[in-house]
Amino acid sequence: MSPEHAAQLASLVRHRTTAALGTLHDGAPFVSMVPFAVLPDGSAFVIHVSGLAGHTKDMLADARVSLLVTQAEGEGVEAQALARVSVQGEARLAAKGSGAERDCRAAYLARFPEAEPLTGFGDFSFFAIRPAQARFVAGFAQAMSLTGDTLARHLGKQG
Repeated sequence: MSPEHAAQLASLVRHRTTAALGTLHDGAPFVSMVPFAVLPDGSAFVIHVSGLAGHTKDMLADARVSLLVTQAEGEGVEAQALARVSVQGEARLAAKGSGAERDCRAAYLARFPEAEPLTGFGDFSFFAIRPAQARFVAGFAQAMSLTGDTLARHLGKQG
């Protein structure tokens, strides 16, 4: 990946705040929208979801998920040329009171401070989605595959 593509990928993830979350629902694909943050080292995407949501139940039943983050439409770019990253990984519930939950909460609230009241609701939990692999499309005919470690390196504050 070129330095320009790495910068474009990091910028895409930093500037977009929602992703399409794909889960398995009774063995069939199910897609929903979730706000997300990224841990400072880039190792996981963080989501904060209600236990009442179908995608939460899906992640608890089968941790395999996919996230899609796309460039906003209407920026003078043809739909096929929109930058996007599709991430495949595993969603892990951050246990209440754990270090993982504290890390997820800090990353999420740094991005969405207005969500602080929701973190006190008993039915909401944090999940860390650790990427196994990703496919980044920088634009038309500019696609590249990345390992989870490579993605983390590009998304981390040091990356």
